[in-house]
Amino acid sequence: MKELTIDNFKAMLVNALKNIKAREDEFSRLDAVIGDGDHGQAIVTAMSAVVSTAQGGAEFKSMLSDMGFNVMLEVSGSTSTLLGAFFLGMSDCVSGTSLSATEVKAMFAGGLSNVRKQTHAKRGDKTMMDTLIPAIEAIQTSTSDEVKEILEAGAKAAAEGADATIGMKANFGRARNYGERSVGHADSGASSWACMFQSFAEVL
Repeated sequence: MKELTIDNFKAMLVNALKNIKAREDEFSRLDAVIGDGDHGQAIVTAMSAVVSTAQGGAEFKSMLSDMGFNVMLEVSGSTSTLLGAFFLGMSDCVSGTSLSATEVKAMFAGGLSNVRKQTHAKRGDKTMMDTLIPAIEAIQTSTSDEVKEILEAGAKAAAEGADATIGMKANFGRARNYGERSVGHADSGASSWACMFQSFAEVL
């Protein structure tokens, strides 16, 4: 497919919520190792708000903007802040009701750019950035003009990024206090964001 329609995108979000819900307990168990153990619930609540808002969207720019603002207003915590920043960044880079492959790349790049304004976490810190950065880089460097292939490249890189966090020591936030004890478990945020990217590609 050469274009991503707004209906395609809504279906991607619905699938992401379904798959994240199915793994809610897993994400919370991972979070319990070096966190509060509530990431599963947090990401499900945040994605539920996103999907609910998206249903009324008629064109990309306003829909993504509404999604970003609403998830931050309706749900407290870092999960919703970062997810909201992602969609708000996307909204800065799109218009209309369908996107070409080039426009899809620009949309995802805008999402990462805005998330970077919200967190100082870098690749290698054992956070969701270990998924998000390689996923967006893979989307950007894909030479395909097929939207499905571009998103599949992102999903593959996201999964590899999440797996890579297993061997990492946490260097960011409260999790860094756990030192070597944080090694041996995947990061919960990296895992849930990888699930989101895999869900996006799956639908197409």
